[in-house]
Amino acid sequence: MKITKITSHVLQYDMPEVLGYSQQYYDKRTAHLVEVETDDGITGWGECFGPGNVAIANKTIVERVIQPMLLGENPLNRDVLWHKVYNLLRDHGQKGMSMQSLSGVDIALWDIAGKVANMPLHMLIGGKHREDIPVYGYGMMLRPEPVEKLVKSFEEEAANIKNMGFVATKMKLGLGPKDDVKLAQAVRRGVGDAYRFMADANHCYTTSDAFYVGHALEELDAYWFEEPIAPEDLDGYRELRAGLKVNISGGEAEFNRWGWRALLESRGLSIAQPEVCALGGISEYLRVLALCHAHFTPVINHVWGSAVAVATNMQLLAAMPPMPGGLHPWEPMLEFDTTDNKFRDELLQEPLDIQRQVKNNNGRIKVPDAAGIGVEPDREFIRHYEIQ
Repeated sequence: MKITKITSHVLQYDMPEVLGYSQQYYDKRTAHLVEVETDDGITGWGECFGPGNVAIANKTIVERVIQPMLLGENPLNRDVLWHKVYNLLRDHGQKGMSMQSLSGVDIALWDIAGKVANMPLHMLIGGKHREDIPVYGYGMMLRPEPVEKLVKSFEEEAANIKNMGFVATKMKLGLGPKDDVKLAQAVRRGVGDAYRFMADANHCYTTSDAFYVGHALEELDAYWFEEPIAPEDLDGYRELRAGLKVNISGGEAEFNRWGWRALLESRGLSIAQPEVCALGGISEYLRVLALCHAHFTPVINHVWGSAVAVATNMQLLAAMPPMPGGLHPWEPMLEFDTTDNKFRDELLQEPLDIQRQVKNNNGRIKVPDAAGIGVEPDREFIRHYEIQ
């Protein structure tokens, strides 16, 4: 079997409303799918992390840089091909867009391997440690409106997400420390005292401001404080974890095993959040997961993107060993964006139907058992939303 073609499909549509996080507002939804074709007629699908113009830049890397390296190669040589691409791109950056691009290709190669073996990804990895997965719903995105209006809408949206059946919810921060505390207080009011909520800052604070917000989150019994400061500030993460009771999470902006080794050795994370569509794909994710567990750091994958990314993470979460084990082990959760996303809800020939499962199964979802990552995109849908 040989690789005959690698294609990037960048999809985009105008969102029904402007949403944002601490770094920017956006009005378009983007997804970047990767299709790897073979001479045996087996096709694999993957996804690259990165919105908007980042996806367009990554398309060039996938098709003009990585594709020529892999044409004619056996797609089952996943690890060999991973290292071939990484070593040839090492001089041009060990992180960032080259790794995002490699991630999408690598996921597609694993999808091919599963289809060849007629096994779902979780069986290729070693089997299911759980039959179903708890799901948390994130929402409460920033909007360009007065804080008083946001406070009211955050409280209502948090209550709605809880009522949808999700086991927990996550909000965005980013207006500034004092206003962000008001938003967090609104979310706690919306979900009540016993329900788990988390807060994501997307690295917008200085360490001192992060302590201010972190102490407020402690008072509100938040479960974790995500990416409070810049991902490069390993010393700051260590200080926050030592000085706050709330769990400190992060890692979505870290790449490959070498970046993760330094992050974990700093002891700055209570919960690790690797992004499989960015850090180097499934091949590298499995090495990072092993590193996290070797450092006794539990993992809850960061999930952003289309149904391809969601399905891939469902497979990985099913195959994740309990850490630690026991009769009632600590469980990972699937992250689910509750805002408008056609690329998650309408992309597949057979939709994942996560929200219905969540509502009817106490916040949990079943893992797909079809071969590979377990899903097939609808080509007509891709053609309709693809940009050139």
